[in-house]
Amino acid sequence: MKQRSLSAALVLLAGVVRLTAQDHSGQYPAADIATGSRVYYASCAPCHGPTGTSVGGIDLRRGRLPRAPTDDALAALVASGISGTGMPPFRLSSDEMRGLIAFVRAGLGADPNAPPVKLGNAVRGRAIFEGSGKCLECHRVGTAGSRSGPDLTDVGAARTPAALLRSLVDPTAGMRPINRPVRAVTRDGAVITGRRLNEDTYSVQIVTSEGRLVSLVKGELRQWSVSQASPMPSYKDALSAEDLADLLGYLTSLKDGAL
Repeated sequence: MKQRSLSAALVLLAGVVRLTAQDHSGQYPAADIATGSRVYYASCAPCHGPTGTSVGGIDLRRGRLPRAPTDDALAALVASGISGTGMPPFRLSSDEMRGLIAFVRAGLGADPNAPPVKLGNAVRGRAIFEGSGKCLECHRVGTAGSRSGPDLTDVGAARTPAALLRSLVDPTAGMRPINRPVRAVTRDGAVITGRRLNEDTYSVQIVTSEGRLVSLVKGELRQWSVSQASPMPSYKDALSAEDLADLLGYLTSLKDGAL
């Protein structure tokens, strides 16, 4: 009963009401994430699965916690329960509570041996994003930027901080398969390159670096291939640790079009 109730608490935290920001401490030590991992897998994973996606389309990795926009609010909710629902209060030790918060905030499935996820100043991060980082040359936020790379308008809701950090420091490892670069050669020898948007058995749709949507029938191509390497540069050495944290802070703030 306790396992199912704690899982129910996390379902309620991941409800459909949307917020424009996720206010939290921004840094989660590896030891806390490891503790939270044990709490989650012991009490929540039997229903939600190891990635938090096994119950009714709920994805606990997305970080949308409308009932608990801050870490303190999340701790209070778990400790007090929600009146009128099936969620009773839970008595977790301070270490267990801190760990569960860290595990949820940093992204379910985060490697407990990985460095802490640190979120910096979102205002400074936006300046880097729009300036020296040259992110708008490939990506789009709202109505600004290019369409050659994935749209980042809602990336803070779609990706966890840990996943975003991985994409910044190791773009190839963090690249989603659907976003892989495609190179196609038509029967008349024309070469078309771009980012894959969709693919089925007979066709593939890509968006070119100019932002043009192209639909290709595979049977009409002389050659086509999908690259495993991301065209995005790594920011691991290009940015200081502080600038990288600021950029990550800005990216995680991009939720539901909040710019």
